[in-house]
Amino acid sequence: MATPVPEKKYSHQIALVSAPWPVFSRPSIQLGVLKAYLKNALPELDVASHHFFLSLARAIGYPVYQALSRNTWPAESVYAALLYPEREARISAFFRKQAKQHTALAQIDFSELVQKVKTATDAFIRQTHWQSLDLAGFSVCLCQLTASLYFIQKIRQTAPDLPLIAGGAIIGGHTAGDLLAAFPEIDLMVTGEGELPLTRIMRYLKHQGQVRSMPSGGGIVSRTPATDPDANEFSQLPDLKGLPAPDFSDYFRLLAGFPPENQFFPTLPLEASRGCWWRSAGTGPNRQNRPSGCAFCNLNLQWQGYRTKSARQVIHEVTALSEKHKVLSVAFMDNVLPPKQSSEIFTALGATGKDFHFFGELRAATPYTMLETLAAAGVEEVQIGIEALSSRLLKKLNKGTTAMDNMEIMKHCEALGIQNTANLILHFPGSDAADVEETLRAIGFARFFRPPQTVRFWLGMGSPVWENPRDFGLTAICNHPHHKTLFPEPICRQVRFMSQNYRGDKQKQKTLWQPVIHAVTSWQADYRKLHAEPYSDPILTLHDGGAFLILRERRITGAPATHRLEGTSRKIYLFCTCQQRFETIKDRFAPLAAAKIRSFLKLMTDKGLMFEAGDVYLSLAVPARQYAQPSVPGYTTC
Repeated sequence: MATPVPEKKYSHQIALVSAPWPVFSRPSIQLGVLKAYLKNALPELDVASHHFFLSLARAIGYPVYQALSRNTWPAESVYAALLYPEREARISAFFRKQAKQHTALAQIDFSELVQKVKTATDAFIRQTHWQSLDLAGFSVCLCQLTASLYFIQKIRQTAPDLPLIAGGAIIGGHTAGDLLAAFPEIDLMVTGEGELPLTRIMRYLKHQGQVRSMPSGGGIVSRTPATDPDANEFSQLPDLKGLPAPDFSDYFRLLAGFPPENQFFPTLPLEASRGCWWRSAGTGPNRQNRPSGCAFCNLNLQWQGYRTKSARQVIHEVTALSEKHKVLSVAFMDNVLPPKQSSEIFTALGATGKDFHFFGELRAATPYTMLETLAAAGVEEVQIGIEALSSRLLKKLNKGTTAMDNMEIMKHCEALGIQNTANLILHFPGSDAADVEETLRAIGFARFFRPPQTVRFWLGMGSPVWENPRDFGLTAICNHPHHKTLFPEPICRQVRFMSQNYRGDKQKQKTLWQPVIHAVTSWQADYRKLHAEPYSDPILTLHDGGAFLILRERRITGAPATHRLEGTSRKIYLFCTCQQRFETIKDRFAPLAAAKIRSFLKLMTDKGLMFEAGDVYLSLAVPARQYAQPSVPGYTTC
C-alpha cells in the first residue's frame, strides 16, 4: 500500500529573485519595493530577496559583468547557452560577432565565461532550500530573460511543486501569455505593477494550497481563463502615498559579506513617480487628437497613467535610506522626474547640507531654474530625452520639444557642470534627408557641449510605432532575428518577444544617417581632447566685464579664439541666455532698428556663437562662473 504524500503546509516564506544582468552596483528596485510592500500587507510573511546578479558580478569580475550588463544581446547569450547547450557553438559565434563591436567584450572567452556563470548559478540554486518555500518570484527586466528562464528550469528540477511566477517590464502584453504557454515550468505571470497581484497570489496560495488554478485577470496571467470577462489587464495601486520605503537590506547584507577587495559604495535606486506624464498627457478629455507619448517608447507598458509620491515621502526615503545604509549616491529610476514635486524635493535635499550624488531623467523642456535647484542639491548626472537635434524629426518622434529646446538644455547642463548622458536616435522609420541636414547643422553649433551617444532605432512591442506600423511605413513586423540564435525555432514561433523587427526603409535609413554617425564620432573625439586635463573649462565661455563681455573659445590646436562685445551687443547676447524669439528681442531693444538687430544676430550665428532655429535665438557661451543675474535693466532669468 502506497504511503500518502503529506500535504505541504504554508510556511510563510517566499523568495524574490533578480537574475543577471542588472547594474551590479545598485540593488534591484523591483525586489526592494515588493519586499517592503509584502511585509506591510502580509506581516506574517518572511520575504527573502536574492540579488543574485551581485554575487555573479563578484564571481566573474566587476569589469566583465559591467561590460555585459551594458549590451543586451551578448548578455542574453550567456544564459541562452546554458538553457540550450546543444546550441552553444552557434550562440558562441553570435557572441563573438557581437563582442567585436564593443572593446570591453572583445577579449572574453565565451566558453570560459559560460562555465563560470554556470558554476556560480548552480551553486546558488543548490544552496537555497527551495522546497521549504511557498513561492519563488522572478523580476524579469532588460537583459534578464534567458537568465530567469534558466533559474526557473533548474529550480523546477529541485522543487517540482514550488509555485514559480515571473513578472517585469519585458514580459508584459502578449509576451506574458506566450512565455507561459512555451515554458510549462512557469505557473503564473504578473503583468504590470506587481504589488497588488502578488499580494492576491499569496492569499490565494494560502487558502488553496496551489496557484495553477488561479484565474487570469487583474494583472495575473494563468492557464485558467478569467472568471470575469471584464477583468482588467492591470491591477495597480491607485496612488503611491501608501508605499513603504524600499527594503534593500538583503543586498547590503550580501555585499557586507564580501571580502574587502570586492566591497564598494553602492547607489540607492529610488522612485518619485511611476509612468510618464508626457504619455499620460495624450489621453483623456479634449486630448484625443494628440498621440500619446513618444512614438518609439514602450517603457510604460507596465503602468496605466502617471502617479507621484508626495515630496515629503520622497525626501524621507532619501534621507532615511541614505543614513541607514551609509551611502550618498541615489539614482531616481523614474522615466522622468515629476515636474511639480521636483522643486520641493531637491530644495529640501539641498538644504540638508549633505554631499549627495543624484541621477535622474528629465525632459528637454526642463527650465534653467529647475536645473539650478537640482545641481545645488547634488544632481551631477542626468539623462535627458534629447533623441534628436532636428525639430522635424522630433515632431515625428512626438517628443513635444524642438531642436532649440535640446540645444538650450545641453548648454545649461554644461554651465552647471551636470553630466548629460543623452542619446540621438538614428534610423527612425520615415526620417528623411531634411532631418539629417537639420541634424548636421545643429551639431555644428552643439560642438561646445557634451555629445550624446548615437543609438539605432529598435522596435519595441507596444510602442506607438508597433501599434500603428503603416503610419511609419512599416510593411511587416516580426520577432527580432537574434532571437532565432538564442532560442530554438519552436519557441521563436510561439513567443512574441518585446524586441521586434520590421520590414520597411531600414537600408535607406542606414545609408541616410552615416554622415551623422561620422559627425558625432568627431564631436565626441574633440570633446574628449578638450577635456582631457582635469578642471578643464567649458569650451565656449562668457566673461562679463560690465560694459563689455569677452567670449573665449578653446580650440584643440592654437590659442583660444576671443570675441569682444560692447554696449547693446553685449546686452542682446546676455538677453539670449535662454532662447528668445526675434520679435521679443526686437521689442526689448526697440530703440535699435530691427535691421541692425538682425544683422548682429546673423553675425553671431555665422561665427557659431549663437544658434538660430525658426527665428528663435540662443547664445551658446556659458558663464566662466555659474549664472549670476546680469546687470541689465528688465533682464529676466530663464
